[in-house]
Amino acid sequence: MSKSLKAVCYGEVLWDIFPDEKKIGGAPLNVASRLSSLGISTGMISSIGNDQKGKKIKTYLQKRSISTENITVQNEYPTGVVNVSLSVGGSATYEIAHPAAWDKIEIAGTMGSVVLESDAFIFGSLVCRDNISRNSLFKLLEIAPYKVFDINLRSPHYEKDLLIKLMQKADFIKFNDDELFEIAEMMGSKHNSLEQNLHFVSEQTNTRTICVTKGRHGAVLLKDEKRYYNSGFKTKVKDTVGAGDSFLASLIAGLLKNEDPQSSLDFACAVGALVAGEDGANPIIKKSYIQEFMFPG
Repeated sequence: MSKSLKAVCYGEVLWDIFPDEKKIGGAPLNVASRLSSLGISTGMISSIGNDQKGKKIKTYLQKRSISTENITVQNEYPTGVVNVSLSVGGSATYEIAHPAAWDKIEIAGTMGSVVLESDAFIFGSLVCRDNISRNSLFKLLEIAPYKVFDINLRSPHYEKDLLIKLMQKADFIKFNDDELFEIAEMMGSKHNSLEQNLHFVSEQTNTRTICVTKGRHGAVLLKDEKRYYNSGFKTKVKDTVGAGDSFLASLIAGLLKNEDPQSSLDFACAVGALVAGEDGANPIIKKSYIQEFMFPG
C-alpha cells in the first residue's frame, strides 16, 4: 500500500555549515529524505543556485529516490546556507543567509499537478520570509488535498498574523513545546498547561490533528479530540539537527498508511531519538535497527 502514497515537501533546501563540516539540510528536505526512506513516494519543490552546492543537493536527493523535477535553478541567487552553532548539550542555533535561491520559488512545471495528486503536502513557516516563495506557497495551499504545517520558528523570520493564516489552512500542525506556548500566547491563550494550549490552538484554528514534541520527553498527539502520548526514549544526544524533521516524517508516514496513532507516535519518537544520537540531520537508519531500539532483547 505504501508504494502508492505520495508526499510533496515545499521549502528550503540548503547547506548546514557546522564548525567543522558541511551537511545538506533544510527542514522540508530532511522530512522528504525520511519519508522516502519509509516507502512514501516523495517529491521536493524548491529552488537552488546555479552553483556546485545546488548541484550536490540535487544529486543527494536523487540518490534518495526523491523527485527533483520541481527544483528550479536560479542564476541570480545562490544555494542557501545556514551557519549552525551547537551548545555543549547538542542543541542548535542557526544563522540563515538571505536572500537565497529557496526564497525565490516561483510556480512552474508540474508543481501544481504533483501537489494536487499528493496524499500530503508538507510546508514550514521559514519559507515565508520572502514574498515570492510565500505567494507560491499560498497558491499551492489552495489545491493541496492534505496540508501538513511544520512550524519552525526561526527568529526574526516569522510574524503572528502569517502563522495564524497558515495554521488555519493546515489539516495537521506540528510544534515543539516552546513553539506551542509562544504561539498560543500570541493568539491570546491564558492557559499554562501544554494540553490546554493544545486544545486551544486546535479550536482556534479548526485543526483536528496537532502534534507537540517535547525533546527527550517524547511527544503528544491530538487526533480527532483524542490524545496519544509517548514519554521519550533514552539516547545520548550528538546533535538535535533534523531530529524533529525525521520525527514528523515518521509520524506522517504511519498516519498516511492508516496505522494506529499510538504505534505511529511511538515509532516517530524512536526515530527522532535515533537521529538525535547521530551526527547531522539525515543519518541512514534501518527499520530493523529502529525495532531493536524500541523493543530490545
